[in-house]
Amino acid sequence: MIKIVEITESKEVYNKLATHPLQSWEWGEFKKSQGHKVLRLGLYEGKNLKEVFQFSFHPPLLSLTIGYLPKSILPNKEVLEKIREICKENRAIFIKIEPNTELSSGKVSEFQRLGLTKGKPLFTKYTSVIDLTKPEEEIFKNLKSKTRYNIRLAQKNGVKVQEDNSNKAFVKYLNLVLETTKRQGFYAHDKKYHRDQWKILRPAGISHLLTATFEGKTLASFLLFKFNDILYYPYGASTREHKELMAPTLLMWEAIKFGKRMGCKSFDLWGDIEPNPPANHPYFGFHRFKEGFSPKLVEFVGSYDLVINPTLYQIYQLIDKIRWGILRLKSKLS
Repeated sequence: MIKIVEITESKEVYNKLATHPLQSWEWGEFKKSQGHKVLRLGLYEGKNLKEVFQFSFHPPLLSLTIGYLPKSILPNKEVLEKIREICKENRAIFIKIEPNTELSSGKVSEFQRLGLTKGKPLFTKYTSVIDLTKPEEEIFKNLKSKTRYNIRLAQKNGVKVQEDNSNKAFVKYLNLVLETTKRQGFYAHDKKYHRDQWKILRPAGISHLLTATFEGKTLASFLLFKFNDILYYPYGASTREHKELMAPTLLMWEAIKFGKRMGCKSFDLWGDIEPNPPANHPYFGFHRFKEGFSPKLVEFVGSYDLVINPTLYQIYQLIDKIRWGILRLKSKLS
């Protein structure tokens, strides 16, 4: 007998079935710390928990909310109906669903049958993934020649990489993140967001901070997530100083080695853009950097909205477009 109910299992049991850090129990606790309501659904076969779905509600206007279900498995019709019911109880205009499911034939028509509307993405439709099951020598050999050269250059010039989860290293990382996003004109979360996330995910063994230093100065930092048997690269930052030393390139190589030591099977670089992007694409530099490590480009099914209130949904779309325009403008002017 199949039933879909709110999760009552322990976080250890839950996390074994979660498919991504954004579905982890700890990420849900982090979202709660940001003032969001978080719910966890479980699909049970008899007494056995088979699938988990964690989603949150965000208040955009008055008592109305927006739901967000990121990186779960693809929910079936019964799960969606339960989610719809919960959305109505929480006065949701819609819930955005971005499954951790690779694109394959028939998926789009399946979404249409489920009554979902293609929506604006919050998470990228593509990601780059490095296979960590291969020997280290083979992974290095498969890197682009320029990437291998830059790794050796950084090593030769004395750039040092280590895992450093100290408060001092985290403060330096946080300052670098804000410096980097301001320099590149991208919107970024504030310091409180990053601190709250670190306080919850670090003790759980999910967050790890790798730093690249030269003569005692931090040149680049990566905050990595290790969840189940996959390593993730959600955040990275670097300074303009000593760009010629190629510290980020060495740092990425050391992150690959770190993932292998941690027993990870793959390294998800947390998003990428479409194949063969134009050089003027705003994220082309990130893409080119990742491409140097010869990852596999993976395409997901994308972003879909389960619309609860069609009229308010259209109004929200317009308001959200204006809001993001203002945020981008502020990030460039600050």
